Amino acid sequence: MGRGGDRLRRAVRRRRRAASAGLAVLAAALAVVGGSEAQASRGAAPPEVKPPPAAVRWVSAPVRIADAATVRLLRSGDRVDVVAAERAGPPRVVAAGARVVEAPAPEKGVGDGGALVVLSVPRDTARALVGAGAVARLAVTLC
Repeated sequence: MGRGGDRLRRAVRRRRRAASAGLAVLAAALAVVGGSEAQASRGAAPPEVKPPPAAVRWVSAPVRIADAATVRLLRSGDRVDVVAAERAGPPRVVAAGARVVEAPAPEKGVGDGGALVVLSVPRDTARALVGAGAVARLAVTLC
């Protein structure tokens, strides 16, 4: 055999090496993936798979704040805590760190009716704000 035969032998060797390397990588991948199944077959408990956390749904919640002058201080992007002041008990924080989306201009001719502010809060917090606004006066503190 001449030079052509040597080239052929080298090409075959390269293919064998490539195939061997590919099989080694495949075996390593199967060992990693099949590791938990092998443990389960030996009686060990399979690893616990936790579901991903539920996505928090943010909503825009219009809230009437008792002091209209305080609302005039707010700007879009500010962070506030909303506090409910009830006659029967101590004040409580209903929403912590809520982002102000919009603070509309105060209504003309409205006396001590407060002022409206739109806050971005999780859906559950929006429900709590609606409930608190129905039974208590709401105030905000800037964060």
